[in-house]
Amino acid sequence: MIALDGFDMKILGVLQENAALTNQEIADRIGLSASQISRRRQRLEQDGVIRRYRAALEPEALGLSVTAFVGVTLGAHSRENARKFRNMVTAMPEVQEAHTLTGDVDYLLKIVVPDLKALSQIINDDLLPQEAVQNVRSSIAMDTLKDDNFLPLTL
Repeated sequence: MIALDGFDMKILGVLQENAALTNQEIADRIGLSASQISRRRQRLEQDGVIRRYRAALEPEALGLSVTAFVGVTLGAHSRENARKFRNMVTAMPEVQEAHTLTGDVDYLLKIVVPDLKALSQIINDDLLPQEAVQNVRSSIAMDTLKDDNFLPLTL
């Protein structure tokens, strides 16, 4: 684990809220100079604490009105099957998140698509034809109550 001090945590908190802020704007908020922010920010990036910067897009505004959580169970567990599945899933732009799980379901996918027909095509044309896939179960999100992806930082 990387040693972070209170100023690092404050920088991370501000960046989680708005990564488009300049170093000077961050400095004004937390009481350091812009050059100190720049050095700390660069170190946080190099150390892998900050993975990337990106814009949060509104799915509905882009015609992506269906969010589904899809559980996938493999019938045959092997490194090769897991590799093939991982490669397929990471190449699918509709898959927003993919997690390996413990328990009855091997993988949980968060999929965003325009409509139910598109979801059906992904399930029937991409997931189910995989020879290692035994079962696919999907749940459609009716409403999103929280979607900020902020990590709980202790300052």
